Amino acid sequence: MPIVTHALEDNGYRTGFTGKGWAPGDWRALGLRRHPNGQEFNALKHPRAVAAGLDQRDYAANFGQFLNQTDAGKPFFFWLGSTEPHRAYDQLAYQRMRRELSQIQVPQFLPDSEVCRRDLAAYYSEIEWQDQQLGRALGLLEEKQLLDNTLVIVTSDNGMPFPRAKVNLYDAGLHMPLAMAWPGRIQPGVTDAFVSHTDLPATILAAAGLPNLPGAVGHNVLRGARLRSHVLAGMERHTYCRPEGATYPMRSIRTRDYLYIRNFAPERWPTGGPDFVSSNKTYHGDIDGAPIKDELPQHPREWALAADKRPAEELYALAADPGQLQNVAQEPAHQEAKQQLKATLERELRETADPRIAGLDPWQAYPYRQTIGFGASFNTALSEAERAKARGLEQHKPE
Repeated sequence: MPIVTHALEDNGYRTGFTGKGWAPGDWRALGLRRHPNGQEFNALKHPRAVAAGLDQRDYAANFGQFLNQTDAGKPFFFWLGSTEPHRAYDQLAYQRMRRELSQIQVPQFLPDSEVCRRDLAAYYSEIEWQDQQLGRALGLLEEKQLLDNTLVIVTSDNGMPFPRAKVNLYDAGLHMPLAMAWPGRIQPGVTDAFVSHTDLPATILAAAGLPNLPGAVGHNVLRGARLRSHVLAGMERHTYCRPEGATYPMRSIRTRDYLYIRNFAPERWPTGGPDFVSSNKTYHGDIDGAPIKDELPQHPREWALAADKRPAEELYALAADPGQLQNVAQEPAHQEAKQQLKATLERELRETADPRIAGLDPWQAYPYRQTIGFGASFNTALSEAERAKARGLEQHKPE
């Protein structure tokens, strides 16, 4: 499959990036001869030390360097890969931001505790920081009189790094922010249409006057969001958190009324389990290390929602359960809807040649690569203290 940035380069665009680019992994191992994000611009740092947890790289300054080195009139694509709001966070950030913990709205799947509110406030503070850096970058475009002729797309790579959010197919893990601006080309407004990240390549190429990539499944949303009745998602492996790199295979279909999730290996722990030290150096490694993770076992309901093993099928009726807490997959009143969703999901998985629906598992053989120094295998030995803690976390495991 061709890459959108390479298609742009091949048609006269200059490409570059700052912050987090294509990662984790080894793009050369994929047979690529040029970086997926173009030229790197990461040398410039903030002139003063920034708050704990924030990236020292000055995204806007690096973007400015890219613009200054780009010939006038030459089209460009630039990737500003903010590492915020990835963890870790300054847990006193709410004080610096003058935010009251009582103002924090706690999602239904998390406990309403001071630890959780402080962790959420720290998360929000990093989002505010990222917004400030984006504002500076937009200011550079405006100074160079490029803003009106630049398509700006702002989105995220995953849900909030909290239990039952990131690395899950619930809305908290999949519902990404998405804002697009192109003065004079895009009318201001908000849409509730189903849009996927798979639409971005087609949209970017259409803005450049280029055809879509061969085999691409996305749509150009600049023509108006195509009326989808549903959107599909999938998950195999995030961290190396199960013996021999085993994945947690799941697929989902989301409509306006329901979320249906198919867990293909319900005997496995969805978050990696209590006994295996993951590439994140922790048990239940698909939950990022965080104050709320440490506290969560004190809240049996919320811990079970996040870490317990899950049935083969999950179904959530969204009108009555927007937080997706009550699995109604076995309730008689929802059987017709479940069967329809299951049939649609399986049909589209077959049409797109998803190996999982054919009973195949190529992912198990893929080497796990990441950028923090781990290889393809990990030490699974836990200390006695860690095992005691893990056994405490396991007490809410379902029968």
